[in-house]
Amino acid sequence: MWKFPYSRKLKNSNFGPPSEWKDFLFQEFSQPYMQELKAFLEKEKSEGVTIYPPPDEVFNAFNSTPLSKIKVVILGQDPYHGKGQAHGLSFSVKEGMPIPPSLQNIFKELKSDLGFEIPSHGNLTTWANQGVLLLNTVLTVRSNEPASHQNKGWELFTDAVIKKLQASHTHLVFLLWGKFAQSKAPLINSEKHCILSAAHPSPFSAYAGFFGSRPFSKSNAYLKHHHLEMIHWQLN
Repeated sequence: MWKFPYSRKLKNSNFGPPSEWKDFLFQEFSQPYMQELKAFLEKEKSEGVTIYPPPDEVFNAFNSTPLSKIKVVILGQDPYHGKGQAHGLSFSVKEGMPIPPSLQNIFKELKSDLGFEIPSHGNLTTWANQGVLLLNTVLTVRSNEPASHQNKGWELFTDAVIKKLQASHTHLVFLLWGKFAQSKAPLINSEKHCILSAAHPSPFSAYAGFFGSRPFSKSNAYLKHHHLEMIHWQLN
């Protein structure tokens, strides 16, 4: 049976500050919608469905970025659906994996915006560890079936995350790339936070407003203006 292995993981002392994500996640895990989601995932697994990312990496964004450290939020849609790609951070892949097209375009904009060389790998953990919450709005997907776990409960969970962040923090930067991410803007108080919207970095839309949007320099300019530590976007 597919299990939520997260209760044990959340009790680990290495999982962020004790009173931050833990309390929030435990509260959400007890909600009826999450119990229904858990039952759905268990059914998928019992039927032999391959789910990405692996169970112990589904909540990697929360393991990598403590609540108090968050400065920037990058919203993705759902995980990569190819073998070995997804590891719980939006747009990110593990080192050694080919860089997906959307991430290639993110790196092109990084070079254009800040002059950095395009990284040789697609692992964005360095960003996450600095306070960039790399959050997909849906946290699991069937192998080779994009969007297959939409409308199963994950959206309720990640909406709760966004509401938590916008209420508990000030001066966060939300990077909303594409219409799906931009649909979350009403959850965010734009008087307390910075919302930077642009087209999705997908090859189908990057030339329609992602390229030239300068999200990295604009994020750092906002953080600097509010006397917050800027993000070191260079990966290599």
